[in-house]
Amino acid sequence: MTRLNAHFVLFDGFDSLDVIAPYEVLCAGSDFLGGGIDIRLVAAEGPGPVASGTPGIALTATAALDPSAADLIVVPGAAGPVDGDPDAGEATIPVLLSRFASSEAAPLMRQAMENPKVTVATVCGGSLALAMAGLLEGRHANTHALGVEMLAATGAIPVRARVVDDGDLITAGSVTSGLDLGLYLLEREFGPRIAHAVEDLFEYERRGTAWKHDGAAVTA
Repeated sequence: MTRLNAHFVLFDGFDSLDVIAPYEVLCAGSDFLGGGIDIRLVAAEGPGPVASGTPGIALTATAALDPSAADLIVVPGAAGPVDGDPDAGEATIPVLLSRFASSEAAPLMRQAMENPKVTVATVCGGSLALAMAGLLEGRHANTHALGVEMLAATGAIPVRARVVDDGDLITAGSVTSGLDLGLYLLEREFGPRIAHAVEDLFEYERRGTAWKHDGAAVTA
């Protein structure tokens, strides 16, 4: 049976639901598989608590971000105000994503994206964080509706679908799409029966169509 090492990247100000939703989906899938997925919370800075952008919520990284140790790396977006004055020290979502893009996580994510054996997935603004680091030029991707123009400005190719599969890059839209991303990853890696079992357990039906970069092209 295929085994999957799935690592979720934590960074200062991350959106907790972007992490927890797909994390729980993969955990449930692993249970149905009898332990087929090893799931870890990681951070570029190494083990330790990491504060989310939601007041009062922190998660603990148990290992350092290591692209060579993962088959799947999931990057969440950030939580906080959309607008504000960065010069006044306000930790807006764009500021938090920009910090990630200039942090020690960026070169590690570049290593991951240059390795064809590693799949990188994002939820919501996670794709923007990678795009700000110059990692999504020419790649099909999605993000929160408020960030689509910014995504395009980095050279990425925005696709307005709930989940966008561009091979070894899989991106999802706004925060609740983390559930859809997790289920899509289960189906892609292990087949539809496992994904359906988790859908049934969570009493959740996937929304929208997963866009994939293959098949017939649209001509009209």
